[in-house]
Amino acid sequence: MNFEHLIAINDPGNPLVMQLTRRQLWLGLLQRVDNPLLFLPGLADFTMLERQADSAVRELDFGAARIRDRVTLTEEQAVRFDIEPSEVQPGGSLTIRIEEPHDGHLFLRFSYVTGLAIEAGSEEAAYIEYVKSAYHQSDLDCVRIIRTLAAEGTCQ
Repeated sequence: MNFEHLIAINDPGNPLVMQLTRRQLWLGLLQRVDNPLLFLPGLADFTMLERQADSAVRELDFGAARIRDRVTLTEEQAVRFDIEPSEVQPGGSLTIRIEEPHDGHLFLRFSYVTGLAIEAGSEEAAYIEYVKSAYHQSDLDCVRIIRTLAAEGTCQ
């Protein structure tokens, strides 16, 4: 399954929406890498196995499942999470890209690639729609958390 969507970060026409800079957005995404407990519901614990300026290897503990992922960072541009396949997880990837079509108009593009396959009319098709909805909600929550961190001064 491939799934992609955009979330608008800044709305210059809406003074009620806190405007974020590209730097604040990037620092928020780094928080998602370095402190996934804030961003992943159900995550019991995690271990940072390796951390470089442009990459990380983590083990995420969801209680019944342990997932290992590799993170690739492109400074102030994108974060890519590659989940290693295991007995309980088919693997896949999530890329979060910062887009700025005009100065100050920031968006996050979330692109998922998973091992889930669908056939038209199959029972899995309904499940896939549920997964897409869950991913979208998780991404909205990610943006909300980044906004909160920026308001608190964590992402400056």
